[in-house]
Amino acid sequence: MRIGVITKNKGKIKIVEHVFPKYGIEFEFIDKEYPEIQAATSKEIAEYTVIQASNELEIPVLREDASLYINALGFPGPFTAFFENMAPPEKLLEILKPFKDRSGYFECAISFAEQKKPPVTFVERYDIEINETLAGDQVFVKPYDKILKFKGETRTFAEYPYEERIPIWAKYYEKMAEYIASLK
Repeated sequence: MRIGVITKNKGKIKIVEHVFPKYGIEFEFIDKEYPEIQAATSKEIAEYTVIQASNELEIPVLREDASLYINALGFPGPFTAFFENMAPPEKLLEILKPFKDRSGYFECAISFAEQKKPPVTFVERYDIEINETLAGDQVFVKPYDKILKFKGETRTFAEYPYEERIPIWAKYYEKMAEYIASLK
C-alpha cells in the first residue's frame, strides 16, 4: 500500500523513513498545507486533516499532531505552536519560576484515513519535565527542545542526538505501521 504523509517536519520525516520501510509500506510526503482546526485534542486535529486530505487526494493519508501540556499552567495543549511563538523558552522558564511542579506531557496522535472511510487513530502520551535552564544544540531542535526532557532523564531533547530520539518517538508510528500493514 502506498500512502501520503502530511508533514514538513524534518523529525517526523526521519521517523517515517525509519519505521515504514520495515513494514513494506510505500509513502510519499504531501507538500501541501491543510488548515489546522482549533480543537481540544491532537486526535481531533489529526483526524480532521486526514479525512479532508484522503477525500481530496483520493489516496490513503497519514498525519501526526502533538500537543504539549504543562501541568502547572493547565495548557497550552493543542495550542502549543501558538504559545511557543508567544512565549519562547526563556519566557516560559520565567513564567514557571513560582511553580514547584515542572511536569507535563506530550499527547501525540497519529491518524490514518482512506477515502470515504472513518479515520483510525493511535494516541501516545510521553511524560516530560521542564528543565530550569536552556541546554543542548542537536539537529532538528525546536525552541522548547532546549528546556524539555523525558521524565526521569537528565538531558533535554536538544541534548539527545536525534538518532537516539527516533525509537522513543516512533512508538505510535510503529502501531500505525502494524495496522496499515494488516490492510494488505
